Amino acid sequence: MLKDYKYHIWLHVIVLIFGFTGILGKLISVNSYLLVWYRVLIGVFFIGLYFLITKHSFKIPKKILVKTIFIGVLIALHWIAFFEAIKQSNVSIALVCISSSALFTSLIEPIYFKRKIKSYEFLLGIVIIIGLYFVFSFEFNYVLGMILSVIAAALGSWFTVLNGLLIKESNAKTISFYELLGALGVVSIYLLITNFSDFSQFLVPVADIKWLLILGILCTAFAFIVSVEVMKKISPFTVVISVNLEPIYSVIIAVLIWRESEVMSGGFYLGMTIILLAIFMNAFFKQRETKKRKKIIYRFQMKSRKKKGI
Repeated sequence: MLKDYKYHIWLHVIVLIFGFTGILGKLISVNSYLLVWYRVLIGVFFIGLYFLITKHSFKIPKKILVKTIFIGVLIALHWIAFFEAIKQSNVSIALVCISSSALFTSLIEPIYFKRKIKSYEFLLGIVIIIGLYFVFSFEFNYVLGMILSVIAAALGSWFTVLNGLLIKESNAKTISFYELLGALGVVSIYLLITNFSDFSQFLVPVADIKWLLILGILCTAFAFIVSVEVMKKISPFTVVISVNLEPIYSVIIAVLIWRESEVMSGGFYLGMTIILLAIFMNAFFKQRETKKRKKIIYRFQMKSRKKKGI
């Protein structure tokens, strides 16, 4: 039985690991820029090592490399905004507000894929705004963290949509490696400019080292490699539903660790429920849409065969 559901189990493990990044963001004391720099540095090193061991090619067309580095910049900005949001508020608020990425994706995706905004996406976007209204109204003390989380959500949606286009042109593993390399490059430039005369700023407390290694190795390199393999075996709908559980996992873990600072008001949980409900409904409608598309393709193929006398 475990063998049959091996990839489903691994998928939930990966989602749990992704959810744990928020916890690590709170545990690590260094500023968000340095945190992201160490994360991508460790991630790039271990993914590069994985490529060498498995003899995976590092080659990438120059045209795609430019696009990949740009996406890497967006990823870096996304992570910086996300971790700073946690430091300015808490894990629960940051993860719930970042769930608004579904709203931004519904607005950004039609632009790049040249399609109209679907009615259910528009309606669910309004539902998410209502959910965010409740969160903002009842937890106004954390407004800066909320704004940063929403910015992180918008950036996350943008690079996800761009990845959807780029993945058609090159290998997913190779693209992800160079995206992390691009993220490392832009954060390195920023840190070198701002700390040019004081390289001691790159030093981190000993207590942070173990959390940074977990973030870089487990939550970045390992999670990336395994997620690519898992998504080859499991349907997109199952993946979407499972990934939507990330905020729930994170909030539960955060409440168990920091009960006093993470237990929020009733209005917050009402807003969280509304946002998560909208996200799951979005996944449901997309699955139904995919089934309809498959039926239409199947009917078309059957008609074509009949005409040809097959």
